[in-house]
Amino acid sequence: MSDNDDSKPERISEAEHAVMEVLWDRGTVSATDVCDAICEERGWSLATVKTLLSRLVQKQAISTRPDGRRFLYSPLIARAEYVGGESRRLVDRLFGGKAASLVAHLAETEALSEDDLAEIEALLKELKQ
Repeated sequence: MSDNDDSKPERISEAEHAVMEVLWDRGTVSATDVCDAICEERGWSLATVKTLLSRLVQKQAISTRPDGRRFLYSPLIARAEYVGGESRRLVDRLFGGKAASLVAHLAETEALSEDDLAEIEALLKELKQ
């Protein structure tokens, strides 16, 4: 019997996450498309983007298929799925698995605006129903 985590991709680095954001925003793209979107602001070359894309393919976060002389890349995991996993890891690692501790910390450090608090209150009311 295999562990459920076997089907999940390996942890995505910050640099790989930047590439994933392009794929999530644009869908299926080439390495050149990714580079056009982020290379200048990050000081990356096309070779760097190709390396990151290759790592993401190995991690099963994206798929690749040939398209003439180039390859096209598509996300295999949804942005919401990734964010959910990262959020859970953060809460587990820094707050002992207690989401309430995270919210309390944000409130104590004044990182939550009045609008944030109103959204949290509305979400809590929704969840209680």
